[in-house]
Amino acid sequence: MKNLTKMATIILATSALLVGCGKSSSSSNSSSKATSSTAVSGKITIVGSTALQPLVEKAAENYQADNSKVNITVQGGGSGTGLSQVQSGAVTVGNSDIFAEQQSGIKSKQLVDHKVAVVGMAPVVNKQAGVKNVTMTQLREIFTGKITNWKQVGGKDQSIVLINRPEGSGTRATFEGAVMNGQTAKKSQEQDSNGTVQKMVAQTPGAVSYLAFSYIKSNVQALSIGGVKPTDANVTNNKWKIWSYEHMYTKGQPNKVTKSFLNYMTSSKVQKSLVKDLGYISIGNMQVQKDASGKVTSK
Repeated sequence: MKNLTKMATIILATSALLVGCGKSSSSSNSSSKATSSTAVSGKITIVGSTALQPLVEKAAENYQADNSKVNITVQGGGSGTGLSQVQSGAVTVGNSDIFAEQQSGIKSKQLVDHKVAVVGMAPVVNKQAGVKNVTMTQLREIFTGKITNWKQVGGKDQSIVLINRPEGSGTRATFEGAVMNGQTAKKSQEQDSNGTVQKMVAQTPGAVSYLAFSYIKSNVQALSIGGVKPTDANVTNNKWKIWSYEHMYTKGQPNKVTKSFLNYMTSSKVQKSLVKDLGYISIGNMQVQKDASGKVTSK
């Protein structure tokens, strides 16, 4: 009898152990599936604004370090290129310094706007020009060709060399919208990339152009306008007028992997550190807002 009781106890204990192991295995499989289902994978191709390019490139590098199954390619080409290529479906995301509504040939209703930062832009001159401040009227007359020598605005006796941006450049559209008052810039050499413009202004005596804040280095002189300095603080309240949103457009709603990366772009990890470190302004710091017509209102 004692042996039967002992045998029954062993059988019950073994059964309980097997049931427990079964539950543990099931729980482990469930956890594995949950982890797998939350992971993202896929390819994202991003083209467009060179003003936004450095931020997206660095953010993509950081994002891929934590998401090894995602491949992100980032290229420049200008806002017009970004908008046209995302509209045609050639790329996943089109980066732009301007609203899609502002670009001719773009069906803006087909695109979804994801604003990820704000960029200030400023006129820059070769440091030997001897000028640090101009009025808005003087700046306009420099680009229309009415003012042709830096001595006319208090600088050296040196001819002004204009370097403009090509049609389709969001930086150019932003600059012209804020500065030119409907007037046409004098025909001059054009350069597509912020990086190229920065180098040319630094190396060309008498040169003047305009750059996103993130590209303004110590080898060029950024101009104040009417005594207002081109700073982030002056952009946030619109005292500095030359600024734009940085848009990342998708054709329709983004897929899972693209949405994940766009969410990362607006996360505090990017907005509170990377955005500032690279010379951009966080959307959350803006005290004003701007619409596609250029109208600025308080938030």
